[in-house]
Parts: sequence; C-alpha cells; structure tokens
Amino acid sequence: MSNHRAWSWRGVGQHVFAAFLVAATLLGVAAGWLCHRFLAPPQAAAVAAGLSVVTDAFLRLIRMIIAPLVFASLTSAVARMGGAGDVGRIGFKALAWFLGASCVSLAVGLGMAHWLQPGAALHIQAPSLPTTMPGSADASGFSLAGFVAHLIPRSIAEAMAGNEILQVVVFSLFMGTAMASLKERAQRFVELVEQLSAVMFRVTDYVMRFAPLAIFAALASAISVHGMGIVGTYARFVAGFYLSLGILWALLAGALAIVVGLRGLRLLAGIRQTVWLAFATSSSEAAYPRLLEELVAFGIPRRIASFVLPLGYSFNLDGAMMYCTFAVLFIAQAYGIELTWAQQLSLFGMLLVTTKGLAGVPRAAIAVLAVTLHDFHLPDAGLALVLAVDHVLDMGRSATNIVGNAVAATVVASWERRAGQVPGDGHP
Repeated sequence: MSNHRAWSWRGVGQHVFAAFLVAATLLGVAAGWLCHRFLAPPQAAAVAAGLSVVTDAFLRLIRMIIAPLVFASLTSAVARMGGAGDVGRIGFKALAWFLGASCVSLAVGLGMAHWLQPGAALHIQAPSLPTTMPGSADASGFSLAGFVAHLIPRSIAEAMAGNEILQVVVFSLFMGTAMASLKERAQRFVELVEQLSAVMFRVTDYVMRFAPLAIFAALASAISVHGMGIVGTYARFVAGFYLSLGILWALLAGALAIVVGLRGLRLLAGIRQTVWLAFATSSSEAAYPRLLEELVAFGIPRRIASFVLPLGYSFNLDGAMMYCTFAVLFIAQAYGIELTWAQQLSLFGMLLVTTKGLAGVPRAAIAVLAVTLHDFHLPDAGLALVLAVDHVLDMGRSATNIVGNAVAATVVASWERRAGQVPGDGHP
C-alpha cells in the first residue's frame, strides 16, 4: 500500500511539474511580447539581458552536474556488465543503430529540402560574416584526425572541468571495464561509484526544480528582443524544418514499434515532459538526467540505459544532422547555387563524420555549418540567414535528439533481451 501511495504521489508531482512547464511557457511568451510591444528597443534589450542571467545560471547548473553524472552512471553500468565482452557487444549494437539513424536523418533532411525548396523564394543580400561566428565554437578543428585525437583525454580532470562528454565517456569505459575485470576486489569501489550516481541524481532533482523559471526567462528574453517575428521571419524555413522533424519522428516511432512492438510507443508518451524540457530550454543536456530515469522506469535495465545514452549524446545527434543538411541546401537555394549530386553525396559523408562527438559544444551545429559552407564554396554570409531563427530551430533539434536517444536505448535493450543477455521480464 505504501508503495502504491508513493507512486500515486509521484504521478501527482509529475502532473504538477508539467503544469508549471506549460504555465512558464505561456507566461514567458506573454511577458516577452509585452516587453517588445510597449518598451523601447534599448529597454527591451536591458530586460532581455536581465532575464538571460536566469537562463544562463540554470544551464550552468546543468553543465555542473553532467560530467560527474555521466561518469558515475556509465562507469557503474559498465562495471555491472560483467566484462569487456558485454561492453563490446552492447557498444557495437548501439553504434550500429546510431549509424543507421544518422543516415536516415541526413537523407530525410536532403530529401525534404529538395521537395520544399525553402530558400528558393529568398533573395536576401546578407552582410559578410567572419568564418568564426561570435559565441560559436571554433569550426577549424572539425576534421577526422582532430576528432580521433580529441577522443582521448589528456587528463580526466581536464575533461570533466571542460565538460568534454566524449572524453569522459572514453575514460568511464576504461574505468568500468577494469572494475568489472577485478570482480570482488573492486566491489567496494563499484558500490562507491553507485552511491555517487545516486547522489548526483538527487542533486539533479534539486536543479530541475528551477526548470520552469529558466523556461520563462529564456522565452521572455528572446521574444522581448526579436518579437513574435522571430518565428515568422523565415516561416517557410522553420515550418519546413519542423515538418521534416515530424517525418523523422514518425520513422523513429515506426522503427520502435517494429522492434519492440506497440508497447514501445508508450515510451514516447512517457517521455513527453522530458522532450518538452529539451524543446523549451534548447538543451538536450538539460533533459539527460530525467530521460535516464524515465527509461529505467519504463523497464530498460539501468546498466544498458546508462551505457547507451552517453554514447548517444556523442554519436546520435539526429536533430543536429538533419538541421545541417536542411540548412546547407536552404542557403544554397537562397543564393541560387545548385549543388551537384556528387557534391550532395560528399556532403552526406562529411556530415556523417563531423556531427559526431559534438555534445556539450556551444552552438555545435552552427560550427559544423560554418565549416561545411567553406568546404563547398557557399557564401559565409549564409550563416546570417539561419542565425536569426537558430534558437527556434535549436529547440526542435534538442527535442529530436532526446527522442532519437530514447528510441536507441529501447531498441538496444530489446536486442539484448532477445539474445538472452538480460532476464526476460516482459520489458523492452
């Protein structure tokens, strides 16, 4: 009875939190519109700057917990797997799914951009921009050689201090595998890491209570400066991109139903609050802790969810990949430049590599887009065409990354169960 009562109260708490998220969104839009409508531009900018402090503080809190949370959850998950064989097997299945989903994402983005021609009607002469945009990551380092070198941390302390999630993942894999090989001799250390994971989830719970306030501040700040036209300026581009995301979501849901069955579709309903949080904050990092807990509650073994999700945050950025293909063709169409099929095939392969390992990099999609425009001799000024609505597009990218990684973890867990590697308890 006590467990049932606790679960009931948990459900009530989730509904209250969802109500706060919706209320914060509506109030943020209303407050931003009022500021934009009735305040002079300098005053609206000052209000936006004040509100951005709240959003920045929330995102800094999220970044504060991500590295230790990934380390603790992934290391303990690998340590409980039983050895390097389990790590390699699950890792291979996860990467195989990531590769397939990446190809689908890029193909949908290319196909929809050709069909909708979102930039064909634009004839905007944008001012020249520097190759490296203010506030964006340095795009010059995005190469296969640089990516491989970036995989290995020079120091785990440096990797965690810099929130280099991919490097933390590499170190955690080695640490967890070593702990698993030592078996009983490392048992106390395994328990210590699991305790650290539990503590970090409690810290995460405290941080997430500020999410509605951060959502209100983020939306009010953006709209007070740009007005409601932040979406309407490039309505065709934004609508086409979100239509493409909708198609990708449908394909992911269909694949989930084929692999897991119709029960898998309940997962998408179960993570709606997490998806909304990622959408509203434009940060898939902000939704990571809650997503992990919801996957475990759905029935996915924690050791699998804790292993697949961090990999997915580095290798399975479905929304970002679709955005890059869609945006490149949008810019080419806006300037009347036609890319040959050979160039588009090269673009496909390039983005398949350069979008990997970008979790935690500020404005990573913009950085990849900058280097892509340069390599394909498209005007650097094309970045100005998408920066105006990048925040709106980033909301969809972040939400899609959450859905893609949730589906990936569920599919991998289902494959493991069918192979008899986890108990058959009726879960995916």
